[in-house]
Amino acid sequence: MTPQDTPSTGNIDGLVALAKIYFDAAYAMDADKFATIFDPAALVTRRGDGNSVVVTPVTAWLDVVRSLTSPQDAGGVRADQILSIAITRDMALLKLRLRIPPREVTDLLSCFYLNGRWQIVQKVFAAETLA
Repeated sequence: MTPQDTPSTGNIDGLVALAKIYFDAAYAMDADKFATIFDPAALVTRRGDGNSVVVTPVTAWLDVVRSLTSPQDAGGVRADQILSIAITRDMALLKLRLRIPPREVTDLLSCFYLNGRWQIVQKVFAAETLA
């Protein structure tokens, strides 16, 4: 690893900034904004029906995002939370919770520090319908 590929020890500012971009992109369902924080090789993983797992390349997931009505357009109230951040050298795991009505979504975002910045390489999520 070169010095530019190593984040400052204990520096979570870049991850907090990434989370803010993520929350803003989710509220606006802005696929182009999402694309700025995902590595092009990233994958999105969720539970499917029954005991299946669905893995989608980020490019296909961004196409789905483009077709969705945003919480902003639907008049949704934001409820963004960073639940935890864990950093080990040049990798990190963010646990986030946000509201995308009618669901509340929990995301686990695996990140690598690449080319001088944090980028999402894997998104694993679960959604629950709000009561």
